Amino acid sequence: MVFGFGKSRAVEPSSEEIEIESVLFQGALNGRPVDLKANARLASAGLVPAKGLISDALSRRAEMIRIEPKGRVATVTLYVDGVPFPGSRLPTQQGLAVTQMLKLLSGLNIQDRQKPQSGGITTEFKNTPFHLLIDTMPIKGGGGERLIVRARNLNEQLETPDQLGFTEHLRERIREVTSHREKVVLVSGPANSGVTSLSFAVIRSIDAYLYAIYSLADFGERSITHIAQQEPVPGESFETQLARCIRSEADVIIVDPLRTDDRLKVIFDNADRVSLVAEFRARDAADCIAQVRQKLGPPMVAERLGMVLSQKLIRKLCDECKQAYRPHPKLLQKVGLPPETKVLYRPPQPTEEGPPEECRKCGSIGYFGRTGLIEAIEISDPIKALILSGADPRQMKSQARKEGMQSFQSDGLRLVAEGKTSLEELQRVFKG
Repeated sequence: MVFGFGKSRAVEPSSEEIEIESVLFQGALNGRPVDLKANARLASAGLVPAKGLISDALSRRAEMIRIEPKGRVATVTLYVDGVPFPGSRLPTQQGLAVTQMLKLLSGLNIQDRQKPQSGGITTEFKNTPFHLLIDTMPIKGGGGERLIVRARNLNEQLETPDQLGFTEHLRERIREVTSHREKVVLVSGPANSGVTSLSFAVIRSIDAYLYAIYSLADFGERSITHIAQQEPVPGESFETQLARCIRSEADVIIVDPLRTDDRLKVIFDNADRVSLVAEFRARDAADCIAQVRQKLGPPMVAERLGMVLSQKLIRKLCDECKQAYRPHPKLLQKVGLPPETKVLYRPPQPTEEGPPEECRKCGSIGYFGRTGLIEAIEISDPIKALILSGADPRQMKSQARKEGMQSFQSDGLRLVAEGKTSLEELQRVFKG
């Protein structure tokens, strides 16, 4: 394979590789100065290996790096398009030096190894800007720290309707639900499912020229054009901030993720005067409805919830090496694709002559990049009746399918039929 996934590789590159391929660390995201002279011993032990590890990971398109001490070694795992691949195995002391070095570069306290910390590094690799988001967590029993690096390519972010594969019908439904200055739209999903990206895509589905969209959310370095960002006033409560936006004739307001019951209640209390978009942690859309109903009661949720969306991220087939094949009619029937489907696509398969040709674009993985599988449950009259009756999430999902609402399964099959992903990838995502 071009990028050597699964092979043991040395972390420390040669001097020639550093000059050509090395990442450029530009400073901590929190603005704290990084004093390498005061930490010369750490820099001597950890800077070059840290550069080598990050450069190697970014060259393989890894969006997440995990370093975890395990006895005499520290294991490195690289996640490419959400799939883990084994990376290097570092001696324990080198793994510690790399972890401490990345903490120092991201403006974190390198003396504190007992508490979780979060920071980030502004970075450039091959003339492409990245933000490296750093999270550390102590391992129980004094086993050191686990370090996770999330690499965000600032030129390639999944946060528009097109990038997440929104259908025109889904955009129309979002616009319809948010067009009446009422109702709550919730964006849900588990950790690492791209919920914030989905929130961005939902907001971008609304015409900012026709509707006044305000934001009370802190998106960090991200921004959405044509949206009025309301800066908080010191000492002002969230409820007062919200009222201020409503008085400014907002049609739609996006707020920070709903992590407390009090904030959730404020949102629903005001959903008769403005449309509100927010994130809520849940397994999927139906689970989100059930959780919110438990917290606020069925009447409030049935009356003021307008739509819930959820997302799974799925790998896209590599355009350079994907392989067309004619599916068997029984396969089409089994998975629910139309019988007239003439061709599907998959990663290149080995032949009698040997393995497929190497692909330099995807590193011979067969996939390149990700898009979204989107589930959307609109609160129709039958769904309202199920909410009021205390129906469980499975019943709500079943009713949504009967009404032709977009589900993970229907959206996944659409992507397969369009040649954007494979049946094998769809199966992997649903098993996960």
